[in-house]
Order: sequence, then C-alpha cells, then structure tokens
Amino acid sequence: MKTIPVQQFIEAFPDAPVIDARSPGEYLKGHIPDAFNIPLFENEERAKIGITYKMRGKETAVKEGLKIAGPKMATLIENLEKITHSKRTKVKIYCWRGGMRSSSIAWLFETAGHECVVLENGYKSYRNLMTGLFDRFQIMLLGGETGAGKTKVLQELHKAGEQVVDLEKLANHKGSAFGAIGEAVQPTYEHFQNLVIDAFLNLDQDKRVFLEDESSHIGKVGLPENLWKKMKTSAVVYISVKLQDRIRNLVADYGRYDKSQLEACIRKIGKKLGGQHEKSAIASLQNGDLSTVAGILLHYYDKSYRFLLERKKINIIQTIEISDPDPKHIAAAILHKLKSAEINPEITPAMMKEQL
Repeated sequence: MKTIPVQQFIEAFPDAPVIDARSPGEYLKGHIPDAFNIPLFENEERAKIGITYKMRGKETAVKEGLKIAGPKMATLIENLEKITHSKRTKVKIYCWRGGMRSSSIAWLFETAGHECVVLENGYKSYRNLMTGLFDRFQIMLLGGETGAGKTKVLQELHKAGEQVVDLEKLANHKGSAFGAIGEAVQPTYEHFQNLVIDAFLNLDQDKRVFLEDESSHIGKVGLPENLWKKMKTSAVVYISVKLQDRIRNLVADYGRYDKSQLEACIRKIGKKLGGQHEKSAIASLQNGDLSTVAGILLHYYDKSYRFLLERKKINIIQTIEISDPDPKHIAAAILHKLKSAEINPEITPAMMKEQL
C-alpha cells in the first residue's frame, strides 16, 4: 500500500476504480467524480465513533471502530469485487483526510490480493485543487443574449477541436428561471464544483478553453470562487443574433414542454417582468402563441444581460454580428475571427483587441 499526493493519485492506474471509504452521507454531499462508495462506517456508525472520540478519546474510539468494522470485512471485499469483477486488481482509495478509514480498507483489500494506493490528505486535497487550477488556463468566454444558442455553439466549437467546458451541462441547469425544465436533478453545490475541477483536469493547459459567459450561480449551484474571479477578467467573444432568430430558438427549445411548467417559471419572475407583462405572457402561453411569450421574456432578459455586459465591456475582444443563426456557422465565424490571436495564458483582452 502506497500513500501518494493528489496529482499522482489522479494519474495512477488510469483504469482502476476509485473507492470513497467515507460514509454515504459524506459521499452524497460530494465526491471525486466516478468514485464508488464503499463505506467503512455507515452514517450512524461514523457519528457514534465521533462522539466516542470526543467523550472518551482516540484509543477508545479506535476500539469502537474495530468492533463495528470487524464483522464487515468479507462484505467490504465482496462489494469491491462487484465493481472490479476480479479478485486481483489495482484500486485507488481515499477518505476525508487520508487517515484510518482509507488505510484500513486498503490493508483489507491488499490482504485479499488487490494492489492499492491511498490519497495523501484525502478528499480534502482534491478539493484544494481549486486553488490555482483555473489560473493555469487561457479562458475565453462566449457571450450573447438569451436565445442566441450559445450552448449549441459551444458544442460546435468542441467538434471543431476546441476545448470546451459546458458549465450548464455539469450543473443540469440552463441558467435562467426556466433552466431546470427538462433537466435532471442538480448535483449538490459541492459536487458541482468537483465536476468542474474534473473537467479542467482533463484539459491541455497550453490550449484555450471556451466557457459560456455565466453568472456566479447556475440554478442552485455556484461556480468555484477562483474560477469566477478568473472569468470576470477573461476575454469575451460576443455573438449578436437577431431577435427573431432568438425567439425561434427559444420556441424550439421550450415549446415541447408542458404549459403548466412554463407558466410556473413565468410566475417566478412575474414581479421583475411587471404585472401587465406577466399577464400578457401567461395569456399568450394559454393561447399557444409561444413566439409572443418568448418576445415578452426576452425584453426582460435582454435588459438584464446588457446591464451585466456593460460592466465587462472592456473584456469584449470581438463582437460578431450573426446573419446565419446556424450554430455550426457561428462557431466557424468565431474561429475565423480568432485565427490571428496568440494562444498565450498571459495575454489580456486589451492585447487581443489590438491583434484582432
């Protein structure tokens, strides 16, 4: 059994399963993406041992833990072999601090014939990767008003060979009052950040990364603070799509959903829309006039977005007027405009403007 630092842990045994030895409650709150939970202690057992530690000291708590864990040994090994489908394999294990839980399970698995590595300083060290991680990348933001089809443009940029992190996909939310419609349940706040960390760890630091120009929160989850700070100073490519095309995009994206869902979302922002606009939007919805609904909503969203965009106006390196709303053509236009830009992490938006 070896205990190794986080970067080595990530790179070690690429195809090996990652085992989270913490309690189910800890795991559900957030874990290393794709890790399997094989807890040494259940939630109640962990709480009991914690109370024993506080009241009676470490030695008594360890004995209590051994009493609980002892009868589980065969089951723990069986749970691993259900995952690995093998009696001899490589395994990566972590707990909260890289202490007794992970080392105990690693000892047990190695006794059963598996080869194990343990994450030094545990899950905490994975979370600490957020510090400094995003500063290593040249981030380029894709901006545009609601309905511009930015997510589809990001997908086309990815097909063209660009590095893309789709934050809304990771968040299971489209980033507006209507953002939860048609999406799975959002990850926890903590686990969303883990998914973002994982996405960046799989990128090439020498190449630019496209993100959508988001606010600090997407639905109920928030971006890692260091990423949000980086985004506030990152270059923005702004795509200007005609209103009628944006209305068509919204009708195509949301028109297939139940009217009751759409009405509930309209009522969420009713005060911001204004009483008359809210009534008009709901009436148009009930009459099946989705284009009018989209137009009313865009009046509100456009006003909000332009206010936010004004605050980062200095970061806009290129505004691209779109005559053809096809996402593939928009992506091609962006790449054509950026062809002369230096791929340099130190370059500023102002410097990019001069080059473009």
